[in-house]
Amino acid sequence: MSPVSAPSADPADHELPLAGITVLDLTIARAGPTAVRQLADWGADVIRVDAPTDGFEEGRQASPDHLNIHRNKRSLVIDLKHPSGRELLHRLVRSADVLIENLRPTVKYRLGFDWDTLHAVNPGLVMGSISGFGQDGPYATRGGVDQIAQGLGGMMAVTGLPGHGPVRAGVAISDVTAGLQLAIGVLVALIERSRTGEGRWVHTSLLESMIGMLDFQAARWTVAGEDPPQAGNDHPTMIPMGTYEAADGYINIAAPGGRLWRAFCAEIGRADLVDDERFSSTKLRSANRTELNKLISEQLAAAGCDEWVERLNAVGIPCGRVNSVAEAFADPQVQHLGMAAPVHHPVMGDIRIVRNATQIDGVPGDIRRPSPAQGEHTDEILAQFGLEPDEIAALRDAGAVR
Repeated sequence: MSPVSAPSADPADHELPLAGITVLDLTIARAGPTAVRQLADWGADVIRVDAPTDGFEEGRQASPDHLNIHRNKRSLVIDLKHPSGRELLHRLVRSADVLIENLRPTVKYRLGFDWDTLHAVNPGLVMGSISGFGQDGPYATRGGVDQIAQGLGGMMAVTGLPGHGPVRAGVAISDVTAGLQLAIGVLVALIERSRTGEGRWVHTSLLESMIGMLDFQAARWTVAGEDPPQAGNDHPTMIPMGTYEAADGYINIAAPGGRLWRAFCAEIGRADLVDDERFSSTKLRSANRTELNKLISEQLAAAGCDEWVERLNAVGIPCGRVNSVAEAFADPQVQHLGMAAPVHHPVMGDIRIVRNATQIDGVPGDIRRPSPAQGEHTDEILAQFGLEPDEIAALRDAGAVR
């Protein structure tokens, strides 16, 4: 545990699972902040170390993206290009539990927060790093963003309609996945530290997380030598399992075999398909996918989405509407789950933020504090770490903090 306390934090934070864990957040963009957000949501005292920026960057603090990804944190501004700024960071590291960054691998060495340096300052520190392609290797010095990783990692080759060229996933999937992978690794390292007293350097990359996210599609290649093609809205290997058009919109259906296949055929009024030789096995249904989908679509056109969803679920067949984002948040189950959590922001007013998707029974999932303005908590944080007012004033006069 860190010896540093957080007297200015909400007292309710001390009841959360990660209370007492101090995290220094040196992340940018999305992947790193996603990892930090996991720790912040569960009660870690997250101190965002912002760099001095121009007015354009400051204006982004009111964007929906920034407000969502940086909640439950506090902020101070340190100029790490200033010698006193680097010295101050090391002073904070001595009392911190975790430091997370996702800059290009060479940057942390230049600015003095590489693993060897920080481990010498605080052997108990857990350091988390995300890069585009790995901390070493032929691509290590390249800049990486989500779509580059989607392309290199094979995701775009299995996404989209067959014959229509590569398609990116509609979300920043390698960013989010890398953040989640790193958060898991950091938590594992903290558990180990409770036994050994030693921290670890935990790192992943957009490329590694993207390939890991391919999961069974990747295993088709590594185990069976199959290079998976695009399959559009159909499941790559099982049918019927995909997207179908009803009279007034689209639904997803999963009835790939066995009892589900028989019940599905009966419910859509085509019980005869069960005994049709063309569709008598998973392999044959896949081989005759186009013809089977045409027959299914003809039947589904007779009723609307809501009717089919109700009828198919009533006989145990997984089925649901294809919603827009707005429709998803209006869905009664989503509203019941409370995925849009309220928070008051001093500038934006009352807003809603997407809550953490994991629930721990007995632990509130509230958004405890809105995303901070740059440097909003500088004096408060430095005092928490033991700096006297005259020291803070000197750092400010020197331009090391703002």
